Amino acid sequence: MQNDNLKSYLNLHLIVFIWGFTAILGALITIQSEFLVWYRMFFAALFLALFLYIKKKSFKVAPKVLMKFLFVGLLIALHWIFFFEAIKVSTVSITLSVFSLGAFFASLLEPLFYGRKVLWYEVFFGLIIIAGLGLIMQVEINYWNGMVLALISIILGVLFTLMNGKLIVNHNPSVISFYEFLAGFIFISIYFLFRGSFSVENFVMSAKNWILILILASVCTAYAFTASVKVMRRLSPYTVMLTTNLEPVYGIVLAYFIIGGKEKMSTEFYIGAVVIVITVLLNGVIKHYRKED
Repeated sequence: MQNDNLKSYLNLHLIVFIWGFTAILGALITIQSEFLVWYRMFFAALFLALFLYIKKKSFKVAPKVLMKFLFVGLLIALHWIFFFEAIKVSTVSITLSVFSLGAFFASLLEPLFYGRKVLWYEVFFGLIIIAGLGLIMQVEINYWNGMVLALISIILGVLFTLMNGKLIVNHNPSVISFYEFLAGFIFISIYFLFRGSFSVENFVMSAKNWILILILASVCTAYAFTASVKVMRRLSPYTVMLTTNLEPVYGIVLAYFIIGGKEKMSTEFYIGAVVIVITVLLNGVIKHYRKED
């Protein structure tokens, strides 16, 4: 059991590292956020459909369950749209730093979803993370719009993570992800149709954009998202959200070396980021000794 949990933790950290690279791809792909998510969800659903077909897995789900998948898919689509838009109006570093609030929201919402008591140290660590974020926001006020968009994105992210934590109990993670991505793609398509957004220009892109989108949809989405749902069979949503707080670390470091330029933040920014990282590590230590997971 402990070896399985350790394997799940290691897999989760690999997933979080991949998600950190996702932000870099979002900054490098030069198309609108809505179309970026539209392409991402379409190709991710396609890759998963091929995987399920090759593995001869059943696509059949009950209508009631399908409705849940559709709703979560909508949340995921909105989450990613706000996420990529936050990156485009601010920076990768700013957007990912705001994502550290996910653990705080999870510490408050998870007990409501799962009927367990609120753990004092989860709330305490969440408040420390807010303090670290406050320091970042104080010195990077020029990116306020991006911070607000990132905040909306992480709230949506916590909600669909909690919901998937329940769905994974009785359903295959690949099937869950397939229907959620397909639902997100359909919802965005309907939105585009009503807005009249489809045009030839949206399908004519550079080779670089196509390559980056395919990497984003396959490795960073079809694989990473499905794997993250799977590890929730052994790890709690709060632990998943808190470990995800290391995404800013990976993303900020990658952005600094790959993108450079505006990704170079102030000293206060990095102090705030260090506070967040230390908090994440302390939570892991406490959970290990209390054997919460």
